[in-house]
Amino acid sequence: MKTEANIISFRVLINSKGTLMTEYSKLPSSKVLDVFSEDEAVFIRKILRELEPKLEDLHTFLEEELQAF
Repeated sequence: MKTEANIISFRVLINSKGTLMTEYSKLPSSKVLDVFSEDEAVFIRKILRELEPKLEDLHTFLEEELQAF
C-alpha cells in the first residue's frame, strides 16, 4: 500500500548544459477517486482548485522569462 501521493508539483531544474527549465505536473481531477477515498477526494480537489491557477501562472511566467534569455 502506498503511503504518499504526489497530487501537484512544480520544479525548477537546471541540466548539465546549464539550461534552466520548469516542470509542472498534477493529478487530473478526473483521477482523484482512482487514488483517494470519497472523504479524501473532497480535500484533494480543494487543493487542486486552489493551486492549479497559481502554479500554471508561475509556470507560464517562468517559461516566458527563460525564453527571453
